[in-house]
Amino acid sequence: MKRLTKFIEKNISGKKVLGLFILTNAVYTFMLTVTIPKTLEFSNGMKLLDMMPTGYDLDYVSELFSLLGENGRLTYLNNQIPLDMIYPLLFGLSYCLLLGYFLKKLNKLNSPYKYLCLIPIIAGIADYLENFGIIRMLKSYPDLTEISVNTTSLFSLIKSISTTAFFIVLVVMLIILGIKLMKRNKTSANNV
Repeated sequence: MKRLTKFIEKNISGKKVLGLFILTNAVYTFMLTVTIPKTLEFSNGMKLLDMMPTGYDLDYVSELFSLLGENGRLTYLNNQIPLDMIYPLLFGLSYCLLLGYFLKKLNKLNSPYKYLCLIPIIAGIADYLENFGIIRMLKSYPDLTEISVNTTSLFSLIKSISTTAFFIVLVVMLIILGIKLMKRNKTSANNV
């Protein structure tokens, strides 16, 4: 954990954190507006596996991959997944540093709260494992197995839970930081 703390302390300048935040969200926006819709054109209204926060089962995957057809599965594999192999790294790194940045502002970076910085990293790792599972299933279709679907679905669930936890932690941190700033401004105004 000392390595992570050193890495965070070395990289939490406002410019770096903002730059990574912008890059991460640019990639995410591109996926939401280009690669995901392009793949969804083949799905007849069914959600892609990466968009299923509560997971999925063998029947769902079989139906989705069947509806996608060969062109849709290739679009998923060759357009959406490659970009989604960049995003988890950006997400984990960017949001780890963002939490570190706010913890530093709250003077809590060198406390047990630093472990909160691991949450987006866990989400990123789970996203990679989900992607590897989706790639494997797309390449082996129609020979899908219950175990590969359930394992990939588990990683989708872990990604979803850790991403939600990250956003809850971020909102709580922003509220605490806002309260701290208001108290500081109130104290400054009273001292004038």
